[in-house]
Amino acid sequence: MRADRLVATLLILQAKGRITAGELAEELEISERTARRDLEGLALAGIPVYSQPGRGGGWELIGGARTDLSGLTADEARALFLIAGPSSATPEVRAALRKLVRALPATFRDHAETAANAVVLDPAGWDHPVPAASENLDALQRAIIEGVRVELDYRGRDGRTSSRTVDPLGLVVKNGIWYLVAETAAGQRTFRVSRVLSLQLTAEPSARPDDFDLAQAWRSIVTTVDAQRSPVRVRVRADPTIIDVLRYLFGNRVGEEVGQSDGRIEVELRAQSELMVARQLAGFGDRLEVVAPESVRGHLAAIGRSLLRAHA
Repeated sequence: MRADRLVATLLILQAKGRITAGELAEELEISERTARRDLEGLALAGIPVYSQPGRGGGWELIGGARTDLSGLTADEARALFLIAGPSSATPEVRAALRKLVRALPATFRDHAETAANAVVLDPAGWDHPVPAASENLDALQRAIIEGVRVELDYRGRDGRTSSRTVDPLGLVVKNGIWYLVAETAAGQRTFRVSRVLSLQLTAEPSARPDDFDLAQAWRSIVTTVDAQRSPVRVRVRADPTIIDVLRYLFGNRVGEEVGQSDGRIEVELRAQSELMVARQLAGFGDRLEVVAPESVRGHLAAIGRSLLRAHA
């Protein structure tokens, strides 16, 4: 993880005074190119790090300066460790947190360590196990950081396997599931990391658009996927007591609530298909009425008749 490496780089600079990119690469077990990029990144971030070319040169902190991350306020330090704490299950993040704690001013350390242990993140739902982390995740992270193309074998949703070369742009975790956003010959695509069967990092530099913004790209992906997954729109009038249940069942596919003169609430629901939403709503009985479309009302009537035949 890059945050871990940057803190480690600072500590090494403090300990050794001057170091070359090659020596740093050997110390951190990374490529010399990545080491040089990290050093340049520290300089661009305002850390007083500079390079001295020529024989006997290398990278060092200006004037032998020592950084203790004292630019952080007490509130910022607590916020940082409160966020980082739930993620600290991995050895890499735990190591980064230990280094950050040592680098913080002494007056901040106790509160930072308390904050790091104040939150537990349990990604598993009550009814569903958390997906296992893919063994290819670390390799994909390395490819993104080092800026190289990846050759991968991928199993699609239809079960078919394909091989392709992609330019990895970023990784996103949603509800415990990791996704790779990458540029391909057919344009930008999203891959579920757990479906990557094998991958190989190449020596070719990846093509990354200068204006690429991962957060913005993911928002666009989510909007597109959501529209594809829930193309059906259904308007219902419901008893107020079941609105929370509808929100539990449909999540962010529940639209704005509009109060009615009879005390009921009208709301729009988005669903995968008309028959599917009719089956989901049938159990509410007379506490919910489908206003439109008429075809969903027809499905509900058919479900009601089949229930009468089976249980009357």
